[in-house]
This record gives sequence, C-alpha cells and structure tokens, in this order.
Amino acid sequence: MKWICSQIGAREHYAVPRVLHRARKLERLYTDLWAGTMWQALGALSGRPVLGTRFHRDLADARVTSFDFTTILDSTFGGSFKRNLYDWFLYVGKDFGERVVESLKREKKISWKETIFFGYDTGFLEPAQWVKARGGKVIVCQMDPSRYEVDLVREEGGQWPGLAKKPVDVPEAYFQRRESEWAVADLVMVNSEWSKQALIKQGVCESKLMVVPLAYDSEKSQKRVSGIRSQISSFSPKRPFRVLFLGQVILRKGIQYLMEAARMLQDESVHFDVVGSIGISEEGVKSAPKNMTFHGSVNRDQTEEFYTSADVFVLPTLSDGFALTQIEAMAHGLPVIATPNCGAVVTDGVDGLIVNASDAAALAEGIRLLLQDSEKLISMSDSARNKAKQFSLSQLGENLKAVEEHIFSR
Repeated sequence: MKWICSQIGAREHYAVPRVLHRARKLERLYTDLWAGTMWQALGALSGRPVLGTRFHRDLADARVTSFDFTTILDSTFGGSFKRNLYDWFLYVGKDFGERVVESLKREKKISWKETIFFGYDTGFLEPAQWVKARGGKVIVCQMDPSRYEVDLVREEGGQWPGLAKKPVDVPEAYFQRRESEWAVADLVMVNSEWSKQALIKQGVCESKLMVVPLAYDSEKSQKRVSGIRSQISSFSPKRPFRVLFLGQVILRKGIQYLMEAARMLQDESVHFDVVGSIGISEEGVKSAPKNMTFHGSVNRDQTEEFYTSADVFVLPTLSDGFALTQIEAMAHGLPVIATPNCGAVVTDGVDGLIVNASDAAALAEGIRLLLQDSEKLISMSDSARNKAKQFSLSQLGENLKAVEEHIFSR
C-alpha cells in the first residue's frame, strides 16, 4: 500500500510524510513550496528565513512536487484578500487542489486501488474527488473543530466586548468547502476527541472519524536538568513562580481567563509570561495586571529560553484541534495546566492539571497549588518529560498503520 500526501505549508513539521517515507510507503508529497538549497539561500539573502522551514532533511530523497513560483507570486500579490483572511484560505486551497490534480493526471504507473491519498482540510477537495473516482482511498485531516469552534469564539466575543482586535468573520463558503471535503473522504482524521465530538455535532458520521494525536520530535528540545527545581524551597518577588503561556494571544486560547487568574494572584509571588502574536486590543493588553508581561512574537531561540526559565505551562484554551505546545512544554520538563477542550495529553494530578475552560478561579487555584507544593511540582516535571516521549514519530507510525487497516476494513 502506497500513500500520496498533500499539504499546504509545513504542517506538523511534515510529520506524516516523514513517517511514511521512513516506512517506504510514501509515493509522493505534494506541497505549495519546497525550499531546497537555492530557496533557502535566497530566503536568507532576502530576509525571509522562513523559507528554510519549508523543507525537512528526512524528506531530502523523497519524491516531492511543489509549486514554488506560483506560491511566492500569490503571497506577494495577494493583497486583495487582506480584508478577510478566510477568503484567501479559500482561494489558496482551491488553487492548490487544482494544481495537485493536474500533476496527478501525469502519474502513469500508480495503481490507484492500492493508493491512499492523504491531505489536510481546505486544500483536499479536488484531488480527493479525482483519486476516489479512480478507486483510491482518500483521508482528510481536519485540523480544528471548524464551525463549532468559530461559533464558540463568536459567543465569547459577546461576553468580552472590546477585547478582541476584530470580530470573527468567516464566510459560509469556507465551512461549505470543508463539509464537502468531509463528505468525499473515506475517513476524517482528527487529532483529539474534542474535535471528533465537534464534527459529530456538525453531521459527520462517527464511524467515519478516527482520532490520531499529533507527534512531537523532541530530539532538538533543550533538556532541563532533572530535579533542578529541588533547589528551590520557596518562591519570592526576586524569584517568582513563572507561568508561561505560549501561542496566539486570542480569545479562543483563553487569554481573557488567564488575565483574570493573574489578577486573582497579584498578591502571590507569581509572574505570567505571555508569548506569541497579540490578537487582542491594545486596551485589553493595557488592562492586564502588573504581574503579567506580553512579549509578542519571538524567534525559536527565545522560545527555548522562555521554556527553560518557566516553572509551569498554561493552556486555558476554549478550543484547539490538539495544541502541540502541550507536548513541547512537557519535553522541556514543564507540568501543563490545560482544559479538556484540546488533545488529551495531560494526566490530571500526574504531569499537570486539567481545569474547566472559561474558569479563571479554577485556573488560579491550579497555579496556586503548584506554587505552594514544590515536591508536587518536581514530581510533575519528571512525569511531564516521560509523557512527552509517548507522542513520538514512532507512535505516529503505529497510528497510521491502524488508520490503514481501518480504512480497508470498512
């Protein structure tokens, strides 16, 4: 059995095609931009080092088809879509899908009945229809809970007027395209039970859904010294307990409840570091308590520094397809305080805490618990490192084997 993978961008650091290539099951990877040596050099010279992320050495000898010049031209002259980002996503998804179809038509040696086409939402529809018409199996990975999530965030915006930079404005056509992708797919892969239940509420048959958690390659993670926190008997204003939030600073991620929790802990030796692109209003940032610092977007090296200096990681999300940062934080030895509205990573009371979404008091109480119990903090830190190892590329490989068996047993 061979797989053809298709993805816009470097989603999951190309984890799925990398795993399949290792297993010698990857027929081809289609992507919008593949930055070989030339593109990486041009990216460095032009001040766009991001091009270097559109490549992975594990796939250096894989068969990759990309649409480099078209992608760069579109990104340069796509200003007409600035009014609504989702219109841009629709345009890019359809254009990419059609280009993949044209390339697939040139494949002459593929036995389609022994082929699985795997792609991600929004860029999946056209090639999936083409492959399925020729007897192949098609799998779409839905990265987020779609309409259910957007409705939740809209409702949240009404409860916190003026906090978001701008209201959520997703065109109906965006949802309809995704729903068409679910309909044509033989299997809809999601990364969490949270997403699975959200898609069931949107009409996807449960038998068509399969949960496959994301994988995290921790080999590059900066390892913390085991037991380093045992040297800390108490925290103080000079060495406060550091709480790290890393991700988009938006209502969906629960920043409003983290701000409230920080306000409840102003008299404690706690400091909150908020790292990531800021999607709340300037007034909202100014309203945050003094024990919270907004750092904005940072580079990878700075991210490592924040992980290393933190004592606990918080993910007060209202909705996430998975939230890979949970595993990344654990790989750095950080216990995680998360909500149930994302991928199931945290074991409550073992490597972190689970608190209800939209509950600032519960979030504050969880932080206070770890602040006051250094032994539990150290124990959870060790357990967190071990938990991160469970979300390996090898485990993803086993999960994809199960997907393959499932899709051909239906």
